[in-house]
Amino acid sequence: MSIFDKLVNITHKGLKIIIIGGGKIGSTLADKLTLEGNDITVIDNDPDVVEELSATLDIRGIHGNGSSYTTLMDAGIESADLLIAVTASDELNLLCCALAKKVGNCASIARVRNPDYSEELSYLRDRLDISLIINPELEVAREITRLLHFPSAISVNSFARGSVDIIKFKIPAENILDNLTISEFQHRYKFNLLICVVERNGVLTIPDGDFCLRSGDIISFISTPKVAYSFFKKIHLESRKVNSAIIVGGGKTSYYLAKSLMQSGISVKIIEQDEARCTELSSLLPESLIIVNGNGTEESLLMQENLSQTGALIPLTGIDEENILLTLYALRIAPNIKAVTKVNRTNFSSVINELDLGSVVYPRHLVAEIIVKYVRAKKNSLGSNIETLYYMYDERVEALEFNISSNSDFLNIPLKNLKLKKRLLIASITRNGRAIIPGGDDVLKLGDSVIIVTTNKGYSELNDIFEG
Repeated sequence: MSIFDKLVNITHKGLKIIIIGGGKIGSTLADKLTLEGNDITVIDNDPDVVEELSATLDIRGIHGNGSSYTTLMDAGIESADLLIAVTASDELNLLCCALAKKVGNCASIARVRNPDYSEELSYLRDRLDISLIINPELEVAREITRLLHFPSAISVNSFARGSVDIIKFKIPAENILDNLTISEFQHRYKFNLLICVVERNGVLTIPDGDFCLRSGDIISFISTPKVAYSFFKKIHLESRKVNSAIIVGGGKTSYYLAKSLMQSGISVKIIEQDEARCTELSSLLPESLIIVNGNGTEESLLMQENLSQTGALIPLTGIDEENILLTLYALRIAPNIKAVTKVNRTNFSSVINELDLGSVVYPRHLVAEIIVKYVRAKKNSLGSNIETLYYMYDERVEALEFNISSNSDFLNIPLKNLKLKKRLLIASITRNGRAIIPGGDDVLKLGDSVIIVTTNKGYSELNDIFEG
């Protein structure tokens, strides 16, 4: 075995990770990080949660207080690589991370949700020496904001600091793309974009030029935002961002989303049933935002608030069933409305997909993407760091962005001469701020940002995509 192969073997070794909190996000992380080959211990103060996770996942479960020195020592904090605190308490999460650094000197990640801390996250991270602080509600708000800028999109994933997007949408009936091969499409329209993935009848394909598109196909393409706007306009789909939105529910996500949308020039109306929360939101948000005290699941109230004339409906109640029904109702009375549905549970995703809700946001997936990316990057030290990770098509596809930060054997060689693994695509290269949709004669260079789309799993550095 060469020195290089030994280094790859070492850097890809799984990490020893302690997760404090076995709720929705904690259990999702335990599942995903175990599948990635890491050694996982979950601490929770509910013995039933610990027992269930230990029985269903290949993990070690500990019943106890995650901020207890004794419990952390029992979990092996002294030899841990990473501690992730995702309990329901922000303060407990921050305390656990501070203890992890003092007791075990390991990296740490904290979930912090309270808007009171939102302006202080950088200070807290630096002062407490926390590797990463994640606010799930803020991440959901950012995701929804991106979607409202492309109303025809099912999902929008941003790379290279927002200069490149992978956008997913469904080809409508009788659209001009129907019955065109990808080569014919490229020749006829000459857009600087690349179709990366096509889903047809549940089957995923990374297409070549001979692949023929059909109405009903769900396709993902990569381009700059400017090109994407032009593309949607050319194929007669809505390309302009919405100008108004109704948010049902006044929780933390609604607060972050309302602020974000208003900063983007979108007028916002929040419907919230709790009068005290309405008063609180009125003091936190700009006066120009309209807050309605009422039950957002009542048809009469929605009609009174001109739902049919609104650009977007975003149901953000705490009940998945209510969010789904609100979306179905909105699409029935206003077929062209942009609806974004927040769903917390993921065990019925196949059924939800069949409802044709359009854009569905899963908070736990957004958090998992960020943390899995961090874990993979921590495993790797070979000079092509993973910058971004997104799960696509119910996690059957991964889109990854790597920054090339050191010299490697694959640099300055035409892509057509590189031996790539199957079921992957080099979708984009960003060089000096300019996005390149690569052809066979393009090369990778030091300093490039490279986007890979693949149905393979577990890549943590760019060398993983090459054969041999």
